[in-house]
Amino acid sequence: MNVHFSKTNTDKNRRHLVGSTVLALTLGVLGAINAQASTTPTTTPAAASVNADTPVGPLKHVNAGLLNVAYAEAGPADGPVVILLHGWPYDIHSYDEVAPLLAAKGYRVLMPYARGYGETQFLSDKTLRNGQPAALASDVIDFMDALNIKQAVLGGYDWGARSADIVSALWPERVKALVSVSGYLIGNQAAGKNPLPPKAELQWWYQFYFATDRGRDGYQKNTHDFAKLIWQLASPQWKFDDATYDRSAAALNNPDHVAITVYNYRWRLGLETGESKYDALEQKLAKAPSISVPTITMEGDANGAPHPKAEDYRQRFTGKYEYRLISGGIGHNLPQEDPQAFAKAIIDADGL
Repeated sequence: MNVHFSKTNTDKNRRHLVGSTVLALTLGVLGAINAQASTTPTTTPAAASVNADTPVGPLKHVNAGLLNVAYAEAGPADGPVVILLHGWPYDIHSYDEVAPLLAAKGYRVLMPYARGYGETQFLSDKTLRNGQPAALASDVIDFMDALNIKQAVLGGYDWGARSADIVSALWPERVKALVSVSGYLIGNQAAGKNPLPPKAELQWWYQFYFATDRGRDGYQKNTHDFAKLIWQLASPQWKFDDATYDRSAAALNNPDHVAITVYNYRWRLGLETGESKYDALEQKLAKAPSISVPTITMEGDANGAPHPKAEDYRQRFTGKYEYRLISGGIGHNLPQEDPQAFAKAIIDADGL
């Protein structure tokens, strides 16, 4: 079914007012979880945080698989779990307004920094800085295992939506429900060999740029300005200010960020082979597996980034399903551009 929502005024003052109101309502809940967090044996607080000014306070850290994952948390410790995954080149600040809305409804909300972002670090210098999608999705399972989370509602956009899709397809028992911006984003290298129409290829200009040494070096040298351009192109009607951008851009200073980014896009073109330990997963993903968990897919009406048409992926979702087109000039970073619509989708998907 198609459900349409109108975007409310998103100017800076409104966001401040909404955020302040929600935080006032949830102050007791968030305070309680911050107090409880200090006694959680599997986590340690971050020494320094790029996330210090978010509604949920300082970051936590947990060793999970190959990584020491930095993440933010909101809501009651015993609430149903929601894991929110960010995209490229963004970070967990995309959920600054989503998290309090969900916490107020009793959810335990977790927002991990992906490999190559923020304070998330590899545990070993010898680990390949692999950005292939199967590796990123495996990180989500490792994160859940480290926190003893058996099942969660997953939500994401861009790279985060792709990871959420993969987890939902390959480990459906771990996913209670799914919210995926731009729908079904599972791809494979064989499909990536097929040329697209010229206009579609043009949208992927940065992928071809990263295929070159010049592109890798250029992104290394100009990460801040490059990522800001991506924001502008992907969300042409979103009038974010410098403070909003700079808050998230700090996460791109991770020493592994460029390597992970370049590897990801080179892998899509078959220029990186990936690691053999993910071969079995990739073989399953190459078959475009269906997703059976309850799902809501979403799209902004002004998404300037490459994305599939809703009708092209509908058949991939075989369980309870809804599609929502969010109107009002909403671009690629839907959770940050319309947090109320995204939070509502999480709650509604959980009830499908």
